[in-house]
Amino acid sequence: MKYLIAGLGNIGKEYEDTRHNIGFMVLDELAKKFDAKFELNKLAFYTEFKHKSRIFILIKPTTFMNLSGKAVRFWMTEKKIQKENILVITDDLALPFGKIRLKAKGSAGGHNGLKSIEQLLASTDYARLRFGVGDEFSKGKQVDYVLGAFNKDERDYLPSLIDKSAEATLSFGTIGLERTMNFFN
Repeated sequence: MKYLIAGLGNIGKEYEDTRHNIGFMVLDELAKKFDAKFELNKLAFYTEFKHKSRIFILIKPTTFMNLSGKAVRFWMTEKKIQKENILVITDDLALPFGKIRLKAKGSAGGHNGLKSIEQLLASTDYARLRFGVGDEFSKGKQVDYVLGAFNKDERDYLPSLIDKSAEATLSFGTIGLERTMNFFN
């Protein structure tokens, strides 16, 4: 069985440690755990590893957030992966910082990366792991907030939260979405 795990974010040094790049951070942690190295490939930084007889294909789109669907659709087609074996990891303003929520499907909820995926897959039926970044910003400052770095208190908790998200991702591929949702939501 093959699983496509797409961590959403923006490429470039200036975006590395921002809230919007939590998907990249979770994939970096997974790759580190399995000694997998990302390489620049078509539309994404790409790596893969085996875990419990499953192949996990990790992509960090190089298309920038608003065009993430191009990379997801390409790798889904290239690796012949069914929609039910796709997991998209993204930040979520509607969840408090550090709360993670797995869902089997749903709306983009205003998230441009999810909108792009929804448009190019012509479906909302794909799993997503939403990582709460909170909504501690004043009116009109949403973009600055998601493209801003985590504060000191958040950074103290970030490693364990990223690790929990990585574990949820492995669980998705090994025991399935429903059971994973029961353990992690």
